[in-house]
Amino acid sequence: MKSKNTFGIQFVLRLPKNKKDEMATVYARITVNGRRTEISLKSKVSINNWDEAKGRAKGKRQEIVKLNSHMEQVRSLIFDCYQELIQQNKPVSVDAVKAKYLGEDIEEAMTLLKMIEYHKQVAIGKLAPGTMKNYYTTENYLKKFVKHQYNKSDISLDELNYRFILDFENFLINYESVDHHKALNNNGVMKHMERLRKIVNMAVMMDLLEKDPFSKYKLHFDKVERGHLTKEELKVLSKKNFKIERLQSVLDMFLFSCHTGLAYIDIFNLTQENIVKGIDGRDWLMTNRQKTNTTVRVPLLPEAVQLIKKYKDHPIALAKGTLFPVVSNQRMNGYLKEIAEICGINKNFTFHLARHTFATTVTLSNGVPIESVSKMLGHTSIRTTQIYAKVVEHKLSEDMQNLRERMAVKG
Repeated sequence: MKSKNTFGIQFVLRLPKNKKDEMATVYARITVNGRRTEISLKSKVSINNWDEAKGRAKGKRQEIVKLNSHMEQVRSLIFDCYQELIQQNKPVSVDAVKAKYLGEDIEEAMTLLKMIEYHKQVAIGKLAPGTMKNYYTTENYLKKFVKHQYNKSDISLDELNYRFILDFENFLINYESVDHHKALNNNGVMKHMERLRKIVNMAVMMDLLEKDPFSKYKLHFDKVERGHLTKEELKVLSKKNFKIERLQSVLDMFLFSCHTGLAYIDIFNLTQENIVKGIDGRDWLMTNRQKTNTTVRVPLLPEAVQLIKKYKDHPIALAKGTLFPVVSNQRMNGYLKEIAEICGINKNFTFHLARHTFATTVTLSNGVPIESVSKMLGHTSIRTTQIYAKVVEHKLSEDMQNLRERMAVKG
C-alpha cells in the first residue's frame, strides 16, 4: 500500500525588519503532509506590488513579469523534485523536497529509522541492556510494518500520523511469526507502542515533528496479576536436591532471589564486595539495580546467607569473581522449566517469578510493611510495589481475622 501525501507550493513575502523598508524578500513555501519549510528566491519586491491572495507580484512592468516568470520556474522545479522522490520510492518530506531542490544530500532528511538510530545513540548508555534489546525488537517490527504497509524500507517522519499509529497497532495484533513464536498479547503490543511513543516524543521535543501523532492515542494495558510461588511450593523447592549440578546451582540462584528480591541481571553481577555489614551488625546485600540504577539494600535472611557460603569456593564463581556460577538468562529459564516439571509446579516458571515470590510470599505475607518491601525491591515508585500487594489474599484474610479477634475482645 502506497502512502498518500498532501503537497503544496505557494509564494509568500518575508516582511523586512525595518518597517520603513517597502521591499520584501520572496519565499517559496513548501507544504508536505502538514509540515512546511521555506526557500528564499533571493528576489525582492515592493510590498505594494504584491498580491497576497494570488501569491504573485502584480503589475506589467518588466521586472514584475520577470519575477513572476521566475516564480513559476521555481514552482515547476520544486514539483519535479517532489514527483521524483515518489517515483524513486524514497521518503517524501518537506526536508527531502527542499534538499533535492537545493542539490543537497537527500539522505540528510530525517526518517523514522534515522530517528530510531539517534535514539539508540542517546539511550545506549542510559538504559539497561535488556531494555535496549526490547527497543531493537520494536525496531524490527517497525521495519516489517513499513515494508508491509508502504512497500518501502523507510519513511519520512512527516508520514507519522494518527493513522500510522493505529495501523501499526493493528499490524502487531495480527502479526503471525514465521518462526512459530507466540502471537503478541495485548500488553506485548502496548509495550511496543509505548517504546515507539517515546521515540516519537523525542522527535517532537527536537522540533522534527510539528504535531505529535500520539496526542490522541491511549495505551490500554490489561491488568495482570503477578505470578508467585506459594509458601508450600517454596518449601518444596527449598528441600529439593538435584544430583545434576547445573540444575542445583540454577535452583539455588532462584532461591537466593526468592529471599532477596534481586532480578537475574543483578545476581549475575554480584561479587563479595556487595556483602556489607548493616546498621544491625549483620550481613546486608548492597547493590545498584541495573534496570533503574537505584541503590538496593537488603538485610540477608539466613537462607540467603547459607547459599552464599555454599558457593564461596565454587571454581566457576571464583574464576568469574562472582558470588554464584551464573549462566545466561535464556539457559537459566530453560533449566527452571525443567526444575518446575520435575517438582510438579505448574506455573510460568521464569527467573522473575522469584522476585515476585520475595515480594509476596516472603515479605508482604509475613507482615513486612510495603514501604520496606518497595525499598528492598529498588522500586522508584511505591505504586509499582502495590501491584504485588493486591495478590496476597492470605495476608488479607489473616489481617481481617486479627481484626475480628480484637473487636471481639473489645465487645
